[in-house]
Amino acid sequence: MSPRLRLVSAVLLSLSSLVAVAQKLQVDPNAANVPQSLEDRRKALIRLFDEVWQDNLRHSPEFASSIGDKRYNDQISDYSVKAFNENLAREQGYLMRLAAIDPTGFTDQEKISRDLLLRQFTDDQEAEQFKEWEFQINQMGGIHTTYPELVPQLSFETVKDYDDWIARLRAIPTAFQQATDDMELGVEDHRVPPKFLLEKALDQVKELANQKPEDSPLAQPLKKFPASISAADQTRIKQEMLDVIAKQVLPAYQKLARFMESTYVPAGRTDPGIWALPDGDKYYAFLVRRTTTTDLTPAQIHQIGLDEVAKDETDMLAIAKKLGFADLKSFEEHVKTDPKLKPASREALLDAYRGYLKPMQAKLPELFGRLPKAGFEVAPVPDYLEKTSADAYYEAGTPDGSRPGRIRVDTYNASDRNLCEVESIAYHEGLPGHHLQISIAQELTGVPEFRKYGGYTAFTEGWGLYAERLGKDVGFYTDPYSDYGRLEGDIWRAIRLVVDTGVHSQHWSRQQMVDYFHDHSAIGETSVQAEVDRYIAWPSQALAYKIGQLKILELRDKAQKALEPKFDIKAFHDEVLDSGALPLDVLDQRVTAWIAAQK
Repeated sequence: MSPRLRLVSAVLLSLSSLVAVAQKLQVDPNAANVPQSLEDRRKALIRLFDEVWQDNLRHSPEFASSIGDKRYNDQISDYSVKAFNENLAREQGYLMRLAAIDPTGFTDQEKISRDLLLRQFTDDQEAEQFKEWEFQINQMGGIHTTYPELVPQLSFETVKDYDDWIARLRAIPTAFQQATDDMELGVEDHRVPPKFLLEKALDQVKELANQKPEDSPLAQPLKKFPASISAADQTRIKQEMLDVIAKQVLPAYQKLARFMESTYVPAGRTDPGIWALPDGDKYYAFLVRRTTTTDLTPAQIHQIGLDEVAKDETDMLAIAKKLGFADLKSFEEHVKTDPKLKPASREALLDAYRGYLKPMQAKLPELFGRLPKAGFEVAPVPDYLEKTSADAYYEAGTPDGSRPGRIRVDTYNASDRNLCEVESIAYHEGLPGHHLQISIAQELTGVPEFRKYGGYTAFTEGWGLYAERLGKDVGFYTDPYSDYGRLEGDIWRAIRLVVDTGVHSQHWSRQQMVDYFHDHSAIGETSVQAEVDRYIAWPSQALAYKIGQLKILELRDKAQKALEPKFDIKAFHDEVLDSGALPLDVLDQRVTAWIAAQK
């Protein structure tokens, strides 16, 4: 790898210089090539939005496929350092052009779109110094799971769909080599995940590498052919796909496993916290700001977590005493051991989720003026992820409805799972949580395409946690054990504030994280172990839930107090959701303006 390809800053302006130039362009009405009239500026903005969107689809073909755009179905992303450099350079150019367009006279939505794109590009430029591309694998996912996870998001209706997938499979070895090159640079730069997490990821790679071609998740399209595909084409497609998997893809997985075993895992860092990386404290501060979209410091968030844990424990104790238990510990032991609170099977766990979502769906018209058109279903987590997955997660559907949204439930070790938590998780991942919010965003009109798929974690996960609370507000959680489970879910997210900041900024050990979980919750051991490792693998991501929820609750309370009898919960929710995912500071500004307009 040529050294010059590693030095992104050598071919790009510094962020401060970039912003200075962009600001000068924006205020200089005579700058060359800058559109002047409102109509010209608006047309330039729309053209730029479309150009950025098409660029994103072209260079992220997996994402394009996942939303139903099949133009790049035979391609995969370029994971090389050269490609990352080129992407930053393109974004720098977009940023300069965008900043040069004077927003005077634009509509509120046009201004929001412009500001969000500027924010995204400046964040990406700032992130460059932390070389995030050097981290290609951990136990939560990476290059090894990208394509197995992509398969169920695709539709296989024509011969071309199958041939495109075969072409993608042929490109996987190159992608794996590019990712390996990135990780080798990470070893040189001492930017490597913790060793114990890489050992878990290595197990996943080995499992995928050692499967028979026909058993690989990459061969899933062969399980069922449409009737429109002839027998001769089916025979040819099956032979070609299995041949590519056997002779190219599985050897690439095996090569990746050897690299990890011999080089990457041994180089894994000892300390779990990101502070141990070069500039680790600075990186974590950046991640906290980018994830929460606030100016809160790790220390402030740590204290918020401690306060929220204490508040939830008070409410949980009240339920325990109501059920006849003297303290939380005795009640928690009961919850852990009561067989009635455990699912009898994997399918019973899935059915429990489905059972809560149906009555909530009937309640939605009382809470929202706008409802999504997209359907959803409950499905298990794929086998190769179930040992390290979160309890459940949401997988978005396609805007055209050809693929429904999916609530993926981890059914591994089902008898150890706690049914108390199911109701709140169903609301979070499904309705009125992620499925409703993300589907509404995808169905928005009058906004650029990138706004429909924006990913501000504090908004999306904050809404998910707010959705759990909303179930209580409208009279659900009639079973006190489920209500306790709701609080257990809430304290879980409060604990995240404490342990995420603890490990990444206060040098906590992994065992301290586990101990804090056990001291303040009855969350099952399987979940605790997986969650702790998740926070270590994804610094700051876990902060988004509680910080986002608290902001939405704060804004609702502000609206209720200001509007009193004029407050309409449906109108409030529509205002929160009608612009897609937003940074929390932008959401605050919009809701504050909405309150003033309602008055």
